[in-house]
Amino acid sequence: MEVSSHYRYARISPLKARDVAREIQGMPVSAALDILSFTPRKAAHLIGKTLKSALANAENNHELAVDGLVVKEAVVNSGPVFKRYKPRARGSAGPIRKRTSHISIVLTDEPVKPGKNQQSNNTSAPKEKVIKPAGAEVSEEA
Repeated sequence: MEVSSHYRYARISPLKARDVAREIQGMPVSAALDILSFTPRKAAHLIGKTLKSALANAENNHELAVDGLVVKEAVVNSGPVFKRYKPRARGSAGPIRKRTSHISIVLTDEPVKPGKNQQSNNTSAPKEKVIKPAGAEVSEEA
C-alpha cells in the first residue's frame, strides 16, 4: 500500500531541495530519517517534516507497520514564484525571484525496484570502447 504526504508552498528553491530529496529515494524510512537529521541544509529539515507526516499517515490512517516502510518517491516540484524588484544603478530595477516548492513523499510497504535514477545491485562493468588510430583501414577477411 502506498501512503503519501505533501508540503505545498515551501519557501525554498526546488533546485536546492531536489539534491536532498534524491538522497533518500529508495531507502528504508529509518535510514532516511537518520540522513535527514544529520544533513545541515534547510531542505533536509523541510523534507524531514514531510517524511514524518507521511509516516504518521501510514501509522494512524492505514495501520501499517513503520519498520517495513520504504521511501518510494521523493519529488520536489516548483511552486509559484514571488516577483520582487530591487533598485539598481542609474534608475533601473533588477528582478528578484523568490521561488517556492511543492514537496511530495510516497511511502510503500513493498520493496522498491531500482529504476534508472537509483543504483542497482548489478555490478557489471561498462563495455570499453576500442579506439582505432586515424589512418588505419579496416580489412574484412573471412
